[in-house]
Amino acid sequence: MPELAISADKVAFIIEKAREFDVKESGSDPDSGSNPSDDDEIDVLEDNNSDPVAAELAGFIRALNEDEQLDLVTLMWLGRGDGDVDEWDDLRARAVEARSEYKSPRRKTVQYLLGEPMLGDLLADGMDELGIDWSDERTTPVG
Repeated sequence: MPELAISADKVAFIIEKAREFDVKESGSDPDSGSNPSDDDEIDVLEDNNSDPVAAELAGFIRALNEDEQLDLVTLMWLGRGDGDVDEWDDLRARAVEARSEYKSPRRKTVQYLLGEPMLGDLLADGMDELGIDWSDERTTPVG
């Protein structure tokens, strides 16, 4: 069983925020009301360039150290089915190799992870594959 550089609490926070980000959709309400109550508050689910959830998630992932970011990518791949628990070391080596090709590894890693549809579910599946309890009942940020 691999020992993760990133804590289960940090992964749980990322899962929660990624799921919030994943439920956003592009402009589905072109006839927006003058205020949220006129609009049945539907605009909160729209994805736009000033999304505070995306900014918070990106900032959190960017602040992780290199090993934590590598574990996140590897967890995502594990959850996506790119390998199994016995192949963890190989998957992580692939993540190290991919990262070494980036000119700006922190920024590119954030872009890569946030560009993955269903990131939260894939990370949760990866944690489940490893048998790590990450509890999706979080309501407070990790400090």
